[in-house]
Amino acid sequence: MLHAVKVVGIGGSSRPGSTAELGLRVVLAEAARLGAEVSLVGGADLVMPLYDPRAASCPPPARRLLDEVASADGVVLASPAYHGTVSGLLKNALDHTEELRDDARPYLSGRAVGCLSVGMGWQGAVTTLAALRDIVHALRGWTTPLGVAVNSATAGFGPDGQCDDPHIQRQLTAMAGQVVEFAEARRAHQALRAEAVATR
Repeated sequence: MLHAVKVVGIGGSSRPGSTAELGLRVVLAEAARLGAEVSLVGGADLVMPLYDPRAASCPPPARRLLDEVASADGVVLASPAYHGTVSGLLKNALDHTEELRDDARPYLSGRAVGCLSVGMGWQGAVTTLAALRDIVHALRGWTTPLGVAVNSATAGFGPDGQCDDPHIQRQLTAMAGQVVEFAEARRAHQALRAEAVATR
């Protein structure tokens, strides 16, 4: 019997309870409802030194991030729009994944990655979403067909954690489903391939 797939959410801002973090929590909650094991590396967890490839050791926050990514079957990235692109906080965290270059699954290889952006207006939200998807491709991840851009001028999250825009709420849960479905399909495929190899 296969174990539950693991989905890791990464992002938010340094402000606790940011709109990006709340959106990320919606996606993770739906992934958990679908049977995934989930974890969150939120804004405060991403405060770490700038990535330096010459550094002799990995700072503890970066080590935790790398361990979470290395063990993940799926990833969800969330960023506020900072001047039309990804926040420095998230970009620096993703730069640290260079330390996974020699892993069996380097960077984001073999993982479905959902992308969520939040901006005070559509322009920043959309350009940030596009930037996130470009970064995922550069890190060899598989972006889900659906990415979600949230215009925080017209949509927010209530006390129950749900988005007050039903359309965006449906998009967030649909994206979670795509991450989990891809992760489960890949896990099943790997199991079948290993079984075929073992019986040759």
